Amino acid sequence: MALDTDLVSALVRDVVDFPEEGVVFKDITPLLADEAAFAACVAALADAFAGAAVDKVVGIEARGFIVAAPVALRLGVGFVPVRKAGKLPWQVERESYTLEYGTGCLEIHSDALAAGERVLVVDDVLATGGTASAVTRLAGRLGSEVVGFGCILELGFLGGRARLDGLRIESLVRYP
Repeated sequence: MALDTDLVSALVRDVVDFPEEGVVFKDITPLLADEAAFAACVAALADAFAGAAVDKVVGIEARGFIVAAPVALRLGVGFVPVRKAGKLPWQVERESYTLEYGTGCLEIHSDALAAGERVLVVDDVLATGGTASAVTRLAGRLGSEVVGFGCILELGFLGGRARLDGLRIESLVRYP
C-alpha cells in the first residue's frame, strides 16, 4: 500500500495552546485510529530502513512507542524503549535535553543495546530535535551506531534536522 501523505496530513489534528500557550501540538491520535493510514505509516518507515541492517529499533516515550514497536516487528528486530526519568526499573543511562517548550530527561536501560549494534530511532514527530539528539547520545554511550531517525511528522520550521548532525532522517510528512 502506498502512503497517501495528504490523508496522513488530514488525520493530524492541530491543538492550539497545548501543552502551553503559543504551542500548536500535532495530535496523531486520529491517524492512529485509522487502521489503513497507521499501517501505511508503519510500512513506509520500515521500508525506508529495510536495507540498513538494523539490529534494534529505539522508541521514544510516549507516542514514539506506538510507532516504533510495529516498525521493529516489521523489520524483524527487537524494540527498546527510551523513557522519561524514573520510569525504568533497572540500571539506566540518563541524558538531559531541551525542546520547544521546556527541558526534560530521558533514560535507557544500561544493558538495552550492545556495542556495535545498529540502531534505528523512531518517534512520532521531529520538532526541535532535542529528544532525538538525546537518544542518539544515549545509544552512542552504550556503544551502538545510530543508522537513522524515522518519524511520521517533521516540523521543519523548528530546525530539528540541524541537531541530528547529518544523521539519515526519514519523515513521512514534513511541514515547512
